[in-house]
Amino acid sequence: MAHVIINTEKCKACMLCIVFCPRDCLALGEKLNSRGFHPATLVEEARCSGCRTCAMMCPDVCIEVFREDMSATTAP
Repeated sequence: MAHVIINTEKCKACMLCIVFCPRDCLALGEKLNSRGFHPATLVEEARCSGCRTCAMMCPDVCIEVFREDMSATTAP
C-alpha cells in the first residue's frame, strides 16, 4: 500500500505526473490552488503501487510517496 502526498499549493498542473503514472492513479483536481492552477490529485489510491514515478517526474518536487513495509505485516 502506498501513501501519496501532493503539495497542491506548489503544483503548477504541468501534468507530467499524470502522463507518466503507469497505473493512471492521478488526475487534475477540480479546485484551484492559490496560484490559479488545478493541482494534481490522487484519484485511484487502491491502484497505486508506490513506484514513485510521479515524484521523479515532478519538476517542482511537489510529490512525496511512502510505501508501507509489507515484510512487517507478513512475517510470522
